[in-house]
Amino acid sequence: MKFLHTSDWHVGKSLKGRPRLDEHKAVLAEIVGHARAHNVDAVVIAGDIYDTAAPTAESQKLVVNTLLTLARDGFEVIAIAGNHDHGGTFEAYRPLMSAAGINLFGQARAKDKGGVYSFNARSTGEPVNVAVIPFLSQRYAVRAAQLIAPGDNAPARNVGSYDQWVRNIVDHLHGGYDPDGVNLLTAHLTCTGGAMGGGERMAQSIFEYHVPTAIFPVDTHYVALGHLHRRQHLPAEAPVHYSGSPLAIDFGEEENAATVLLIEASPGIPAKVTDLPVTSGRRLRTVEGTVEQLRAMAESFEEDWLRVRVKQSTYAGLRDDILEVLPNALEIHIHADYAQTGSGKVSSGHVAAKSPAELFAEYCAHVGSDDARVRTMFDTINDELTAGR
Repeated sequence: MKFLHTSDWHVGKSLKGRPRLDEHKAVLAEIVGHARAHNVDAVVIAGDIYDTAAPTAESQKLVVNTLLTLARDGFEVIAIAGNHDHGGTFEAYRPLMSAAGINLFGQARAKDKGGVYSFNARSTGEPVNVAVIPFLSQRYAVRAAQLIAPGDNAPARNVGSYDQWVRNIVDHLHGGYDPDGVNLLTAHLTCTGGAMGGGERMAQSIFEYHVPTAIFPVDTHYVALGHLHRRQHLPAEAPVHYSGSPLAIDFGEEENAATVLLIEASPGIPAKVTDLPVTSGRRLRTVEGTVEQLRAMAESFEEDWLRVRVKQSTYAGLRDDILEVLPNALEIHIHADYAQTGSGKVSSGHVAAKSPAELFAEYCAHVGSDDARVRTMFDTINDELTAGR
């Protein structure tokens, strides 16, 4: 059987105040296109569908229409809540979405109460079992483990560690596997040793919020993870993969490859994983140079979102000059080599010995400004204020 693994859509994300809904619309359409082109049996979305727990109506409309399109095309749709999503809302809409062929999971469940979703692959007839683990906070991991498998938690009562509680949940869901079927697991979490993509919420990615890959049963055909935005494969007894985000979320992710993963799995055969590129999102780039150098390069940046580091001293109107030639510049900074240095502290004696014009000239030099217009303006204002004294 074949399925797509994707995660971390973050629909509704804006970048420095710029909305990206049109980009998301193109990216999700591209994912639907991949599902159709490869005639998959299912699409697994491993959390963080939205960027916020209270997404806008436009964001919800885009996501719902995308999921409905996948379901109408005959694909099994399995989506879990991430730490950016609102798990309670997923659960509230679960019955309605289920009626439309969309399987949402907002909270961890026992294997016989929806914690393992089973279906037969339409292409091969093979039985498929998907263990689902939405994002679990430290507090809810304890509660979920106690509710799901109260008899399995004795070792963790004294340990109390996040990874042990999650391990207990995984061990319980493992009981829902079928030795004659394809057994998958999808979760939204951080694995020890995983590389950050650049846009994750660090407090929910490190500290106690990580688990070793050893918790995943060896007979799992494939582990589809979300949460880390960088595409990566982690060493483990079972195939453990992060699909990464199909759209760079912030400038820390500008070097990440945007992909969805095509997985081919059969009972008793190791899963085959193929990276499918997603190219619809606009590229994020960090560029450097003087204003004139950037002006000369402007056409090569096309529609990319830009973080600009200006390699010259600042002057009045510099930001406007940059935006005139680079309207897609979302961040503008003076390069560290040209930024102000030192503490800027001077003695009272030094101040008393200097004229206002001399002090202002020193300040301009300190902050790296060499704009003669600013100094002329200062002199004019100073003359007006001190005239007649």
